[in-house]
Amino acid sequence: MDFELDETQREIAALAADVLGRESDTPWKALGEAGLLSLAVPERLGGDGLGVLETAVLLTEVGRRAVDVPALATLALGVLPIVTHGTEEQQDELLPLVTEQHGVFTAALSEPSAPLPAVPSTKAGPDGIFGVKINVPHAAEARRILVSTDTGVHVVDPAQPGVSISDGTVRFDGARGEELPGAAEDLRRFALAGACAVADGVLAGALDLTVQHVGTRHQFGKPLSAFQAAACQVADVYIASRTLHLAALTACWSLDDSDLATAAYWLAAEALPAVHTCHHLHGGLGLDITYPMHRYYGMAKELTRFVGGVEHRLGAIDVH
Repeated sequence: MDFELDETQREIAALAADVLGRESDTPWKALGEAGLLSLAVPERLGGDGLGVLETAVLLTEVGRRAVDVPALATLALGVLPIVTHGTEEQQDELLPLVTEQHGVFTAALSEPSAPLPAVPSTKAGPDGIFGVKINVPHAAEARRILVSTDTGVHVVDPAQPGVSISDGTVRFDGARGEELPGAAEDLRRFALAGACAVADGVLAGALDLTVQHVGTRHQFGKPLSAFQAAACQVADVYIASRTLHLAALTACWSLDDSDLATAAYWLAAEALPAVHTCHHLHGGLGLDITYPMHRYYGMAKELTRFVGGVEHRLGAIDVH
């Protein structure tokens, strides 16, 4: 099964590619000024009123260029759940922080030894929120953090007392938050769908870079692509990339737990090894920090960690 983007989605992909291809010093602001941060925002707030698939198209383009912007954190972990489950009052208060001020949102989901748990151990009660969250993307920049707790999802202002942040770990010690009713399951689904969409772009971008390299780099008077060993490795990466692409699109389209579990497992099991192969085929050039290959490797590694790693994702498939 394959998917084709509709006209709107193709336009989003083209616009995102153009904006990110400019290599601006402020790519996040550039995305906002192009209207790409408001794709899922309701039209009454100046957005386009679109959904998960359109957001996923943007996330894939971010991954394809390995640009370090808080797109996964803000759009998949913040905007989508707020649009889906927030009251009009919550949307009116929160969404302009992104669309008008280009602020950053994120979600605190994973806990020590528990990636993206369905039943969090973080507690929320009359005395506030108590617990520790790890692997919180862009936590230090966030204007708001969506926190999964034993009673649901709460929107927390990290500037308040009772919130401490260090290297992606967020500790809540009596912090106050506003509940986002009924958002718990969808927040986890959006997190997995978003991560898979970014990973789809990361692997596709790394493959494109590698194909260009082996086609133009010569050894013994021939391009590297003429050597069977190199060609076979590129073919293996292509298969991994296409499979992740189809799995990610299926998951974003259906948001079905089984489809999400399958796509997240393929991300965890195949994306990083495939990017490693691309890195290997670049030889010493891949280690040059002025060359973009290291960004793809770093993003693949972070996404693998975000979804919990191979064994955890395999266990999630068994459950479903």
